[in-house]
Amino acid sequence: MNTFIMILSLMLALMFSLSLLLKFLRASSMLQHWKEYGYPLWFMDVIASLELVGVIGVISSFWFPGVLTHACILFAILMLGAIHAHLFRAKHEPVMALNAVFMLICSLLLLWL
Repeated sequence: MNTFIMILSLMLALMFSLSLLLKFLRASSMLQHWKEYGYPLWFMDVIASLELVGVIGVISSFWFPGVLTHACILFAILMLGAIHAHLFRAKHEPVMALNAVFMLICSLLLLWL
């Protein structure tokens, strides 16, 4: 595994770790977004759990490189859902989806490398 892939992987793992912690801890900003999306609160736990699976996959990919592909596919699907939630469900300004777009691009980049 080359250095660029390792750095990008760690960056994704850190970003998703922060995201899942905000969801599991029910941060007020996350609750507000979830209300705007119109999703039930239990779905936040489902998404946070999937993010945790992805983070575990990314970390384990340092020993088992093949797992990174699956984690990145999971992250890409989650980020497509996040972009949809921001732009179409909550009708946020496009700038609100930039983080999800960035994480989608990073996931796709890791799949391509």
